[in-house]
Amino acid sequence: MKRILTCLVILVIVSQATLAQTRRRSTRPSTTAVARKSDAVRAGATRVADQLKTLTRFIYLLGGVTKGIEAADAAARRNDASPAVLDQTQKSKATVRTSIANVRQGLDQLELDFRNNSELNRYYIPLAGVASGAAKAEEQAAANQFDQAGRTLLDVVNRLTDVLLEMSK
Repeated sequence: MKRILTCLVILVIVSQATLAQTRRRSTRPSTTAVARKSDAVRAGATRVADQLKTLTRFIYLLGGVTKGIEAADAAARRNDASPAVLDQTQKSKATVRTSIANVRQGLDQLELDFRNNSELNRYYIPLAGVASGAAKAEEQAAANQFDQAGRTLLDVVNRLTDVLLEMSK
């Protein structure tokens, strides 16, 4: 009797262990389709991250340039600036305007690529408008409002960060 009970206990344990080891099967998309999609999303996220890096580096540099421009403009208003300083200030302003225009063009292209790629299209809605934010910063820089342009670009950075977070889900 004790032997039979021991055999039954062993049989139950072995059968449960076997049941626990069964492989569950589910229907999944083919691995190549999933890999292709994840590669496209990964590539898109990399492009957003690259834009973020470029933009944050630019904003960091813009802060110092803006302070220099403001100081030179204040000296010019006091008739305290040399022609060389005034010339350099005008060159700095032109460089900042050109750089912001280049940032806007990069963001325009990013939006266009996301809109036209079926695998990235779902992220287009939160991305839409970042180029118009850069265009607004471009207008502000054209009006010599460099500090405000930098603040507007910070809003663009926030939007890009939100898109990157959404893509990482």
